[in-house]
Amino acid sequence: QVQLVESGGGLVQAGGSLRLSCAASGRTFSNYFMGWFRQAPGKEREFVAAISWSGSTTYYSDSVKGRFTISRDNAKNTMYLQMNSLIPEDTAVYYCAAGLSRGAYQYWGQGTQVTVSS
Repeated sequence: QVQLVESGGGLVQAGGSLRLSCAASGRTFSNYFMGWFRQAPGKEREFVAAISWSGSTTYYSDSVKGRFTISRDNAKNTMYLQMNSLIPEDTAVYYCAAGLSRGAYQYWGQGTQVTVSS
């Protein structure tokens, strides 16, 4: 089992920045491919970003590319999502996820709310 806990969400004005963290425990963090997803009210959950086991490869959705940066610190068992130039459309609950490979996420956090005001 892997336990994931997100933090860092909040209310920010458009154009502002937030940094989300995802702290992992329970298993060897570096064995897991990690990802960020989000779900806005009335919408399906969507992929935001993902990062490979070592952090050498990253993936982004077109909607956040160039504004968000995913990273991880395997020594701290933590993944991050730096969100810049936030827009109201980024408002959602953000979830982190862990899996043994990309797209095969087995574990999910409880989510953290991000609200961007116009």
